[in-house]
Amino acid sequence: MKKWISVFLAVVMAVSLSACGKSTSSGNGRTDTLAKSPVKEPPEESHDTEMEEPLQSASETETDEKESFSEDAELPLVYMTTDISPEGLQAVYDALGASPSGSIAVKLSTGENGSNYLRPELIGELVQSLNGTIVECNTAYGGQRANTAMHYQLAEDHGYTAIADVDIQDSDGSMTLTVTGGSNLTENYVGSRFADYDYYVVLSHFKGHAMAGYGGAIKNISIGIASSEGKNHIHTAGQGGSMWSAPQDPFLESMAEAGKSVSDYLNGNILYINVMNRLSVDCDCDGSPAEPDMHDIGILASFDPVAVDQACIDLVYSAKDGQSLISRIESRNGLHTLEWAEEIGLGSREYTLVSVD
Repeated sequence: MKKWISVFLAVVMAVSLSACGKSTSSGNGRTDTLAKSPVKEPPEESHDTEMEEPLQSASETETDEKESFSEDAELPLVYMTTDISPEGLQAVYDALGASPSGSIAVKLSTGENGSNYLRPELIGELVQSLNGTIVECNTAYGGQRANTAMHYQLAEDHGYTAIADVDIQDSDGSMTLTVTGGSNLTENYVGSRFADYDYYVVLSHFKGHAMAGYGGAIKNISIGIASSEGKNHIHTAGQGGSMWSAPQDPFLESMAEAGKSVSDYLNGNILYINVMNRLSVDCDCDGSPAEPDMHDIGILASFDPVAVDQACIDLVYSAKDGQSLISRIESRNGLHTLEWAEEIGLGSREYTLVSVD
């Protein structure tokens, strides 16, 4: 145990001195070290040479050792693998120790043609192991997913119907969720079939976004789960009118508020997985996205949507080739979504990052 504590103290000192300990000068608005990992040092070959600081491995850390550090035990866990494959996806899911039951929804973006949507070859085995139904809602901006018939056809074209049933949840309109704790929304409109499912596995492609700055778990449970009318409601911060000219910060805050209404309704029956590949500055709603100019990073999973999004943000800021995506995030004030989400109690921006490699 003394040897382990010495290793832990050395790791903490190294992390606190490293470039990954975010400060206001790094641009992500954090002054503390976010990825607090009470873990042993990994073998030399597990280091990611593309990152400024290697991720610490927790694969051999004993549970009682981790729990002995109460300050970290109170933080949400974010599990990570650099293995972007069906096996890696299964590994981070298994690390959560989740036991979903009943009717399981897998929420993802079916994506426009030509976009960087999550491929069935990557996610198919996990979706089928859950006996999950892929769920989506129609868009509010046109495109190939603007009505139900076209949306189902696109889901088939992208290979999703070959791995699971697909349900466009607002095919029959909307249902209303109550929003508490926010300052913009009092109601959130989701697909009328949202309540047909007992558990949600939120599977998000982390990337940039032309309006939100970035898209991850929070966007997927707000704009993503919102019905077509609900999307406009969020974009305009409940004021109606054109979502293209709505004020930016109220929109970002409304995403967090809508996401909290989903989380509150499900009362713990939800988990979040972010896939960090094909990291374009543009989202899966863009049929002609900019080509990614940074390397793939990995897959992250958590029960906390704020923590998993913040961990992804921190990894982008730590990457030597992340400047294009950072510029997109900051140009839209995208970090404000995380600030507001934490403020209203959706989750925590501090977390413990645990490698499953």
